[in-house]
Amino acid sequence: MSRTPHLLSIQSHVVFGHAGNRAAVFPVERLGVNVWPLNTVQFSNHTQYGQWTGEVLSPNQVPVLVEGIAAIGELGNCDAVLSGYLGSAAQGREILEVVARIKQANPRALYLCDPVMGHPEKGCIVAPEVSTFLLEEAAAVADLLCPNQLELNSFACRRPTSLEDCVGMARALLERGPKAILVKHLDYPGRAAEDFEMLLVSAEGTWHLRRPLLAFPRQPVGVGDLTSGVFLARLLLGNDLIEAFEFSAAAVHEVLLETQACGSYELELVRAQDRLVHPRVKFEARRLG
Repeated sequence: MSRTPHLLSIQSHVVFGHAGNRAAVFPVERLGVNVWPLNTVQFSNHTQYGQWTGEVLSPNQVPVLVEGIAAIGELGNCDAVLSGYLGSAAQGREILEVVARIKQANPRALYLCDPVMGHPEKGCIVAPEVSTFLLEEAAAVADLLCPNQLELNSFACRRPTSLEDCVGMARALLERGPKAILVKHLDYPGRAAEDFEMLLVSAEGTWHLRRPLLAFPRQPVGVGDLTSGVFLARLLLGNDLIEAFEFSAAAVHEVLLETQACGSYELELVRAQDRLVHPRVKFEARRLG
């Protein structure tokens, strides 16, 4: 029997609903990867409800908890680190220290940074210092970087003018250090309104993918967290970048179909779990250039 991979997932936690670790841990474990969840915040619900209770956890909890794992001799079994929503820049810097420590224990370990910078218009609130940290420090350390369009714009300090421009912006990010950039949601002038588009860029090439954009009264939250988790899980399970890219798009689409059918604002991860593992649909990544 092959060894089960282990993933340290450092993200937000919500008591109700599915965002951050609550959108990633169950699907990733359902796919066959052990997850070690470490929470950056503990909120009653995600912030796009407009009100929530809870707190940002102390930055020193990150190294303290990781030290506990090291003390029982398990740190070298960590195959990847995934970071998402941060409550403070200080948490982010502790995470980079943890990544360095894990890579020392396991040089093959990957670090995927999901650079959550927030979207105030939608009610996704992130401290400004966190965005600065992600732009200036985290990108250079990440093996894999998974921004959405707004975050890609922040890295490039501008908005795109076309799909080709999005490609150029993503390729410029490779020069900061990551081995691959997955843009989880493209938005550019001329984009077809009925499509949801994604982009994968690495030194080997550029791939573009389209799937149907499903209609919701309010778009569910946590889709990006789910996408990053599934993408990394499939890499740990042996997929190459393109296979993981295509699988992620199909699996997330299956979850959204179930969520739409239920008329739910929260992702229907439990109801869609079998379809997530065995998507009935496939979306082909088309190589550009």
